[in-house]
Amino acid sequence: MSPPPSDGEAARAVRDIADHHALTLESLLAILRSRTASDRGARQAAIDVAAAALVDLRAASDEHEAGVLEPVAGAFARLTRDLRPLMTYGDLDVQFVEPPENGRALPGDVAHAARAIVRNAVLAIVDASSARRIRIQWDCDGRNLLIGIRDDGAGDRAAHDDGLRPIAEHVAGLAGDIAVTATPGWGTDVRITIPLDPPPAIDGDALGALTPREREVAALLATGARNADIAREVGISEHTVKYHVSQILRRTGARTRAEVVGLLR
Repeated sequence: MSPPPSDGEAARAVRDIADHHALTLESLLAILRSRTASDRGARQAAIDVAAAALVDLRAASDEHEAGVLEPVAGAFARLTRDLRPLMTYGDLDVQFVEPPENGRALPGDVAHAARAIVRNAVLAIVDASSARRIRIQWDCDGRNLLIGIRDDGAGDRAAHDDGLRPIAEHVAGLAGDIAVTATPGWGTDVRITIPLDPPPAIDGDALGALTPREREVAALLATGARNADIAREVGISEHTVKYHVSQILRRTGARTRAEVVGLLR
């Protein structure tokens, strides 16, 4: 028998289910509001979306338990299917850049999480209602899944915004990295790296060697905040943040920021 999920894993599972429900409802609303679909066509499309959502929800727990591998191209195809109703009936133009078909297969939990992260990002963009076009790209470098999400909105987003913070936290929980680059008037570019292998084990007791300030910085790292964000939050310079990060890495024996985040999970 597998061990019971931790509180963090249970919270992520609930969040993923809520995210999937939200996307389904957004898709149904887009269909019902469509000016191009006939009554019969809209009804059939709504039935198809609801039926597909039910199948996905019933299969999700089985996938997690099985720990199966998914071809990266197949995992991406499932994502495009999830978002197709918003593309067909909504006002959002979603463009996809497919990963190489021969890319490394994804662990089931990574594939599931990656789809949830992208769906959550699209819903955040829909809620903001300032973007009309979004570009989604997946790639794989053999060790990491690389996700790019770019919109043409106002370009005023950051990793700590209400819309992106849950995504940053989800990525941090996977020991991944997120970088958000916003250009006013041109849109926001989100780059996400999710490792395909679990991070190496590090002695969690090493956290006890951190100073109170270093623990504060480490906690902000876990939210996906960048050095500039941490500097503003704590009230110190970026140079000082870099010093604290280097000290955190040295004291814990971690090699990357992602490994530090793994200690805090």
